[in-house]
Amino acid sequence: MKVVVVVGGVGGARFLLGLKAAVPDAEVTALVNTGDDVWMHGLRICPDLDTCMYTLGGGIDTARGWGHAGETWTVKEELAAYGAEPSWFGLGDKDIATHLIRSRMLRAGYPLSAVTEALCDRWQPGVRLLPMSDDRVETHVVIDDPENPEQQKAIHFQEWWVRYRAEPVAHSIVPVGADEAKPGPGVLEAIAEADAVLFAPSNPVVSVGTVLAVPGVRDALRETKAGVVGISPIIGGKPLRGMADACLTAIGVETSAKAVGRHYGSRKAEGVLDGWLVAEGETVDVPGVEVRAVPLLMSDVDATAAMARTALALAGADLA
Repeated sequence: MKVVVVVGGVGGARFLLGLKAAVPDAEVTALVNTGDDVWMHGLRICPDLDTCMYTLGGGIDTARGWGHAGETWTVKEELAAYGAEPSWFGLGDKDIATHLIRSRMLRAGYPLSAVTEALCDRWQPGVRLLPMSDDRVETHVVIDDPENPEQQKAIHFQEWWVRYRAEPVAHSIVPVGADEAKPGPGVLEAIAEADAVLFAPSNPVVSVGTVLAVPGVRDALRETKAGVVGISPIIGGKPLRGMADACLTAIGVETSAKAVGRHYGSRKAEGVLDGWLVAEGETVDVPGVEVRAVPLLMSDVDATAAMARTALALAGADLA
């Protein structure tokens, strides 16, 4: 069985763990958001790719959900002693090694997809991690300037998310460069050859939405023979984790499973979904989409695996 999953960071990585447990013999390809990527201290940081790689490779800090287990922070402390900016984004010592290798390879001319494959040689995630694009795409957010509220300014998504905790109201969220980007090597082929395509319960705006913004990806999802099923990241009107509600508000979408499902839309119309999983107890209508209510909390791998099997069945995959 060939399964493609559109993912972001922490939630996407945890879903992939459950999916691997549900169908251990499946060939799983993750199309990973790279709109969160950023240059800092001369290093190229790819948060979602690294979170998936560390989680699936057994090296994630499970308490935080991101970064290395057993991390130390000597370099961060030295940077602070020098007064180096940005001071609001912390890099652990082990994590820096990953960024050093990635940055060196990128500067040598290797595309991000090849760099990711090389990094995965160490971690052996058991899932093919494909950047959505080798081209530079960075999500920016337009907010009121905290230092001059009468003016607006655009800042990188990481600054809004990490430094400001998404508290300044976002007037717009733009994946800069996405409209000129090309899908990464293997992305469109994976979608075309898939037996099932799933949207992990990742942020629908800055994770899944950014992947969909790369030209060709949405069309490939609409044309694939596979069933396309999404898992709602919203339970009871609240995001499972993070601040997806602030992102949804920025694009004028209500924070609800119904609204997000309708935002993705049905493949029978102009959308990308055939099925939509929502939380138990919720009654949701998404025209043209089969909606099923199941337990959605990824409390452990077994619970996530059960959810993944339901999603695969709804997509028409043969689980026998």
